[in-house]
Amino acid sequence: MKKFMDDDFILGTETAKHLYKDYAKNLPIIDYHCHLSPKEIYEDVRFDSLGDVWFGGKQPDGKCFGDHYKWRLMRSNGMKEELVTGRTDEVERFKGFADTLSMAIGNPMYHWCNLELKKYFGVDEPLTVSNAEKIWNKCNDLLKNDPNMTVRGLIRQSNVAYIGTTDDPVDSLEWHEKIAADKSVDFLVRPSFRPDKAINITKAGFKEYIESLAKVVGKTSLDTTQDVIDALVNRVEFFAAHGCVASDHGLDYVPFRKLPMEVCDAAFKKAMNNEPVGIEEAEGYQTALLIALGKVYHKLGIAMELHYSCLRNMNERMFKTLGPDTGFDMIAQNTCGGSVAELMSELDKTNELPKTIVFSLNPADNEQIGTLIGCFQSDEVPGKIQHGPAWWFNDTKSGMEEQMKSLANLGLLGNFIGMLTDSRSFLSYTRHDYFRRIMCNLIGNWVENGEYPNDEEALKRIVEGISYKNAKRYFGI
Repeated sequence: MKKFMDDDFILGTETAKHLYKDYAKNLPIIDYHCHLSPKEIYEDVRFDSLGDVWFGGKQPDGKCFGDHYKWRLMRSNGMKEELVTGRTDEVERFKGFADTLSMAIGNPMYHWCNLELKKYFGVDEPLTVSNAEKIWNKCNDLLKNDPNMTVRGLIRQSNVAYIGTTDDPVDSLEWHEKIAADKSVDFLVRPSFRPDKAINITKAGFKEYIESLAKVVGKTSLDTTQDVIDALVNRVEFFAAHGCVASDHGLDYVPFRKLPMEVCDAAFKKAMNNEPVGIEEAEGYQTALLIALGKVYHKLGIAMELHYSCLRNMNERMFKTLGPDTGFDMIAQNTCGGSVAELMSELDKTNELPKTIVFSLNPADNEQIGTLIGCFQSDEVPGKIQHGPAWWFNDTKSGMEEQMKSLANLGLLGNFIGMLTDSRSFLSYTRHDYFRRIMCNLIGNWVENGEYPNDEEALKRIVEGISYKNAKRYFGI
């Protein structure tokens, strides 16, 4: 029987151990999509307790912010909501989570949490109810007293070279400017452009958001679809001047419906008057924005990330109580792969298709995406169109394996740009280590099964590429 989480964790063959330890383990991390706070990075925040950095919860302003992965598990174990997202009894909450984790056999959270405790806090024993208070005290002592346990210290311990935050077009990028001017920051932090609120014409708050977008570009109002496009292009250029190399679109599904601009304008005016907007005219407006943005991304060398197939905030009562991103989302079943292809084809007609990364939350879409990306590759960069890594509900051991197997079956796994955290936690960089172990184990098995030659030079190139070098090349970092 293997020891739990030893140095050879997940590495089932000698080839896997060699690939991981000699080629993957010590490479820097490029985290090209996450939800970390640039303000906390600039201020080099020191967390008051493990509860702050691990759980989060309700903030003084009443908003909820933190790790919804953990919150979902705690609710599944019958914990009261005041312990899940409340901040009153942190020790009791940690004990409750320890009890929850002991039941999470087969869940990646079991691995992630114990990897975090081991890497950052030197905890070599699995978290249990019986040792929870001891571990809690040890972690809090380090967070309070160890000079390496600030936000920047955690990033450096993780060997992170690049962080791509997620930023709204109306953001001033004040904290990115301060980070860029601070010579003591020895890793890159760059904004990523996330224009969802300007695209989601049928969602609450659209009118108010467009008004705020108008103000940030110095206009009294935006009156047409073209006005919105011009404002967004203005902001993309502003982001590019601050080192932006990626945009992100978190859409329920990717539409493609080309309609005359006057139809789009009519839909826009309805939304600005708080009138209902029909699906077809909404999709026309959205398509116009996506085409225009795709073209400017291509011009500026910015990669376009398309995330879709998520149903968000499905528990209405809890959404009203806690707000978004609190653990009440689920996988959707959409059939928008054809629309993604149509969007790409439209941009490709004029050679204005940007580098594009396609993510679906539904793993049933893996093969569709694998065939989609092969339709639009070019010589601009190897793997110009990428099948994004296993995302959110899919970044499990089996989910990562299936995404990589699908990509290997239908494309070139060797050009894959690898893992991201998609996280709000500064401890979540162990997910990159987890991914690298899974990737090396997968490749190691193929080699030892005689399915790929034991070619040292080729294997080194593939493993180092997926771990770090492909993303570095892809984003021009």
